[in-house]
Amino acid sequence: MLKRVIHILLLLGAVLPMGAAAQTSLVRFEGGIGSQPLRAGSLTNDVLGVNPGGRPWVIERLSADVKVDGRISVRGRGLLLAGGNNVGRNGGQSVHARLFCAGVAHNTGTVPLDADGDFRIEDVLAPLPVVPCADPILLIVSGVAPAGSWFAAGIPRQ
Repeated sequence: MLKRVIHILLLLGAVLPMGAAAQTSLVRFEGGIGSQPLRAGSLTNDVLGVNPGGRPWVIERLSADVKVDGRISVRGRGLLLAGGNNVGRNGGQSVHARLFCAGVAHNTGTVPLDADGDFRIEDVLAPLPVVPCADPILLIVSGVAPAGSWFAAGIPRQ
C-alpha cells in the first residue's frame, strides 16, 4: 500500500509541473496595426511572404496570448476597411491568426468578423510552435490557412 501511495505521489509530482508550465505564456501581443497595401518600386508591404489586403485596414484593439502548449487566445475589435467603397465595413471577411516563430508559420482555424469588425479566436496553433518563440510576429489573415492576405499585425508585449 505504501508503495502505491508513493507511486501516485510521484506521478502527481510529474504531472502538476507540466500543467503549470502549460499555463505559461510563450508570447503576448497588446495593440495592433492595420495593413497598408503599399507598393513603391520594388518595395512591398508583405510580411514573411504574406501579402497585405487589397485595401487599407484598421484595427481599434488587438490582444493575444499564446501558451507554451500552443493554445492561443486572440481578441480583436474594429477590424475594418479604411478605404474604398466599403470603408467602415468588414468586407464580409473571415480571419485566422498566424504566428511566426523564427519565420515558421503556425495557424489557427478561421472565424468570421462581426459586422463591427470584432472577432475572437480560441484555438490551438498548428503546427505547435517551438519554445522559445524567436522573433515572434502575429498576423490576422483573411480566409482559411495557409492562404490569405494580412489585415492586421500584433504588437509584441515586452
